[in-house]
Amino acid sequence: MAHEREPVAFLGIGTMGHAMATRALWAGIPTIVWNRDPNATRGLAERGAVVADSAADAARRAAIVVTMVTDANVVLAIAKDQGMLAALAPGAIWVQMSTIGDAGMKRVESLVRAERPDVVLIDAPVSGSKEPAEQGQLTIFASGPDSVRSRLGPLFDALGRRTIWVGPVGTGSKLKLVANTWLALAAEAVNVSVALAHQLGLETETLIDALSDGPLVSPWQAAKLERIARDDFSVQFALSLALKDVHLALEDAGSERFVSLAALAEEWQEVVGLGFGESDLTVVAQALEQEGGRE
Repeated sequence: MAHEREPVAFLGIGTMGHAMATRALWAGIPTIVWNRDPNATRGLAERGAVVADSAADAARRAAIVVTMVTDANVVLAIAKDQGMLAALAPGAIWVQMSTIGDAGMKRVESLVRAERPDVVLIDAPVSGSKEPAEQGQLTIFASGPDSVRSRLGPLFDALGRRTIWVGPVGTGSKLKLVANTWLALAAEAVNVSVALAHQLGLETETLIDALSDGPLVSPWQAAKLERIARDDFSVQFALSLALKDVHLALEDAGSERFVSLAALAEEWQEVVGLGFGESDLTVVAQALEQEGGRE
């Protein structure tokens, strides 16, 4: 393929960005990396990545640029204030993979339309946390022009087990909001059920035995139950980031209508306030149990 080895720049080397850049290197894709804290890029440099001095430097070196950061304000700061968008070559592809919601993606689209209509914008948030990212097992909700699909094939094949093209730019971010709402409510089913079981004097293992291999528990929930049984709340999907995604859904859809989701956000905010924001979102089960024990 003509575009098989196009260089890709990853801007934002957090947990997900690091795993994704590692997968690109594994697939033989020329990889450039940049992060505000350059210490995050050290392991990638040892694997063969080129470490750029700035976001603009990374963009100048790449045909495809991936942004994977925390929120829309950071995405826009990298694009505009740090010169990434201006540095892109005509015809370059900007793949925006951060979870920034519908409103955030509209801001990004407006910026590209106004300042760089010669750049191809792709909206492609991902479903999956640290372990799937490390294994190249993400699901990619891609949206944007069909004309660049073949150019993105090698990259998306390296990052994910499945890429779903869902429509024009912005559709991917909308679908990601729905997927993350599903995930939040699935996690809350685990959290509340475990806390209730413990308050009633039942062990987590009893709950696992009763519900495993049945229709009520997904494989993802089963894995979370097993981790809770081991008191393992090490981060796979940080509670603070999961809460951010719930807030994005509420901002775009309205808390007045989706009252159960609003109540979940309020509960999770309290747990984050207790200092558990960087633990896995299943730490809510532990927090609810502790609250019950104090009453």
